[in-house]
Amino acid sequence: MNLNKVYLIGRLTQDPETRATSTGQNVTTLKMATNRVWNDPSGQRKEATEYHTIIAWSRLGDIAARYLKKGGLVMIEGRLQTRSWVGKDNLKRYTTEIIAEGLQLGPRTDGARSGGFNSGDMPSRGVVMSDVKKNAPAEEDIPIIDANEPTNANLEEDEMKISEKDLPF
Repeated sequence: MNLNKVYLIGRLTQDPETRATSTGQNVTTLKMATNRVWNDPSGQRKEATEYHTIIAWSRLGDIAARYLKKGGLVMIEGRLQTRSWVGKDNLKRYTTEIIAEGLQLGPRTDGARSGGFNSGDMPSRGVVMSDVKKNAPAEEDIPIIDANEPTNANLEEDEMKISEKDLPF
């Protein structure tokens, strides 16, 4: 079995750029940065930043272009893809990008723009954009789970038990 899956949470380093292919399909490019913080063996705090290029096609790209702005927090779900081409200097060049398969918009602050969307643009609760198909659930069908609510609330005891036969492996 093979798996090519990437999850990134970071901030955009520039506004999204949308263009159309020769066939008329929209494609949006996002540039984002992620940080990693650790302590070295001597106990000194270290930090490193990685920069990523994300490609979002069609409706997902349209959503990203509409609601995301430079500095906005976003979670990207996707896959790695490496492309190659021959440059003007006749050398073969490579780039590795993340092809977005889903995204989740970052939090908003009340009364202020955060991530590029206004209070009237988006619903009052977070929306996961990983399923942008026509049959996606309506906003009111997305449950809100209170942070203080136990994860087994409203479940019968026999529903909470996990049987070995229920495991997929």
